[in-house]
Amino acid sequence: MGVEEEESMTSDVYEKAVKSSPKLTVLPLIALIFYDVSGGPFGVEDSVRAGGGPLLSLLGFLIFPLFWSIPEALVTAELATCFPENGGYVVWVSSAFGPFWGFQEGFWKWFSGVMDNALYPVLFLDYLKRSLPIFNHMIARIPTLLGLTASLTYLNYRGLHIVGFAAVSLAIFSLFPFVVMSVLSIPRIRPQRWLVVDFKKVDWRGYFNNMFWNLNYWDKASTLAGEVENPSKTFPKATFGAVVLVVSSYLIPLLAGTGALDSPSSEWTDGYFAEVGMLIGGFWLKWWIQAAAAMSNLGLFEAEMSGDAFQLLGMSELGMLPSMFALRSKYGTPTISILCSATGVIFLSWMSFQEILEFLNFLYAIGMLLEFAAFIKLRIKKPDLHRPYKVPLKTFGVTMLCLPPAVLLVLVMCLASLKTFLVSGGVVLLGFFLYPTLVHAKDSGWAEFDNRQLAVPSRVPNVEDHLLSQPHQGADEAEVSPLMNLPSASTDVEASEVAFEEVLKTD
Repeated sequence: MGVEEEESMTSDVYEKAVKSSPKLTVLPLIALIFYDVSGGPFGVEDSVRAGGGPLLSLLGFLIFPLFWSIPEALVTAELATCFPENGGYVVWVSSAFGPFWGFQEGFWKWFSGVMDNALYPVLFLDYLKRSLPIFNHMIARIPTLLGLTASLTYLNYRGLHIVGFAAVSLAIFSLFPFVVMSVLSIPRIRPQRWLVVDFKKVDWRGYFNNMFWNLNYWDKASTLAGEVENPSKTFPKATFGAVVLVVSSYLIPLLAGTGALDSPSSEWTDGYFAEVGMLIGGFWLKWWIQAAAAMSNLGLFEAEMSGDAFQLLGMSELGMLPSMFALRSKYGTPTISILCSATGVIFLSWMSFQEILEFLNFLYAIGMLLEFAAFIKLRIKKPDLHRPYKVPLKTFGVTMLCLPPAVLLVLVMCLASLKTFLVSGGVVLLGFFLYPTLVHAKDSGWAEFDNRQLAVPSRVPNVEDHLLSQPHQGADEAEVSPLMNLPSASTDVEASEVAFEEVLKTD
């Protein structure tokens, strides 16, 4: 069999896997975004403790979405519909600043996502051990943790449509006990309890980290934009639906719990909503909330791993990682990328909750600053780029839109501990080292990299066919499609700028 025939067969298998895998529609995508960001009010209890009472917690979940969640959701909606490819923010940053910074964005966000995902199997067992003390012992905890990670990884392997509808079911199951709790709490609510705050007990670092963690990752679903049905319409609807669902899932249980009970702020720690349910409704509601919390952590794991795995697939399709990361199973899922993300979860799950929280927040903040910069630069440099959904603001307006969340990101980074600065700095330096290493690996033929052409970001019909069949005179392969190949370190930004100008000329 010749090389060309073998490549043709491989391409046919790839195309068949991609086309046969069902696409995500609005409802499953809302559920996945909900689990990327929230998963329910589990974990928000600590905002009451760190805030010295209910007032700062309630104000935080009212104000933070306005200055953080909504701007990030708007940016995500515009860029995800402009670049509906797997890889999400990696493609955005690459198109604005070149593949070097696109790779750094992908590495930081993937590392942050895997650290975030390492929390959920641990939290799942932490909720179970309140009723099943055996999970306090490592002899039961370790095999359960490994078995849980393996089974959830297999669910991801079976396909995004399964993960999406599983997320819908888990979201309904996870939120319904809080609807019941909120209804039962109405006769006991005393509004003056919402106004309690003791500034001497406020832990500002813990407060901001908790707020930030509970309201970030709106951009994560963009990494699987290529798996969404009609993304130009589906993504904006799903994003804004998820914003309403997330904010409501935090505020309503907090208003019910803090308004109905006179508990001191020191008691509001992770898992306290189960006790709130018992005090309001009885043991049956406590058990229901514990079961919902455990299942919610499973949904969080599934959504995060899907995003992380398809991000690696997207980076491989862009030529930033070896082609093995783009290999798909018969279900259309990226097998090697899923296994890589699962391995990272297992190795990071030994860290403490607060350590993971600070590390992932810091890396996520660096990545988000780069995303906002890319969003603004694309508005300035590529004003005619086809945007199926566009934030209804001019360049100055979108700059002002990004300013408050950027200030919040810098604040979260400034509040980090010295250990977080050192560990995160090490990860950043590792990313700087990995990029030229991968460039050298490709140039030396150490590994196979994907050169397949992808749809151009303009999304104008037939533009891709035009580029493939009639390349511009004098343009080499890198000029036609720069993001498909890792260029040399000295020419990556230049090639990216030239090629995207070529694409815009075809518009």
